Amino acid sequence: MQLAELIREYDEKFNHILGYRRMTAWINHFNGTFYSKNRVHRIMKALNIHSVIRRKQKKYFYASPEATAENVLKRNFHATKPNEKWVTDVTEFKWYEGPIVHKVYLSAILDLYDRSVVAYVLSRRNDSKLVFDTFDRAVAANPDAKPLFHSDRGFQYTSKVFQMKLREQQMEQSMSRVGRCIDNCPTEGFWGILKAEMFNLYKFTDEASLRASIDKYLHFYNYERLQERFDNQAPMEVRAAAVETDSPAHYPIPENKRILKYKAKFAA
Repeated sequence: MQLAELIREYDEKFNHILGYRRMTAWINHFNGTFYSKNRVHRIMKALNIHSVIRRKQKKYFYASPEATAENVLKRNFHATKPNEKWVTDVTEFKWYEGPIVHKVYLSAILDLYDRSVVAYVLSRRNDSKLVFDTFDRAVAANPDAKPLFHSDRGFQYTSKVFQMKLREQQMEQSMSRVGRCIDNCPTEGFWGILKAEMFNLYKFTDEASLRASIDKYLHFYNYERLQERFDNQAPMEVRAAAVETDSPAHYPIPENKRILKYKAKFAA
């Protein structure tokens, strides 16, 4: 069956990251077909094909800040155009040399309009230079951007040097409240996607292959990973279309059905 072969091909090609909804969207997008989600779902079940399951890992870090900012973003993660709102964070990846565990840190800045990775830097050290270099790359790629800049209260973001950088670019700073990772939900969600669809599938035994895999995935995420919210376009497709017009397309954030169900239960 042609569809079954396409499902097997896309499952292997995209490293088992596609559930039946995205499998349907991607097959239809790249092949000009109109298969239904239910049909794809039935065949995937028959073939025992399913997406990788994301691990839930929550860590909280506290620091004595030099200066903090208010939570100006206030969980309003919708943006109407590129470079209106940027969010950022740092996460870690482990690789193993026998019994010895090594770490690599990834700092990234995301644009909330198209969820593209505006800039990123990898380093062995989770220090101020890592964050400063990421910010400098984002500004170099978008010299006229003056977005609202949201982060957690990590020491790099509360430093006077970093706040001076923001002022020089005329950017307003926003920070999550203490212990409220949901205030920076898009970045936390992005880390989950990256680790579920790439990092958690392997055990890395050298730094070079880990770095290369992260680089490869981030290119895939920006240029090839279709998102249903964006009418099955990749982030950079959305961004490229938006910069060519004075009236960028609007992509409302869908209501979270689980949250709506939770609210309805306690409002009754």
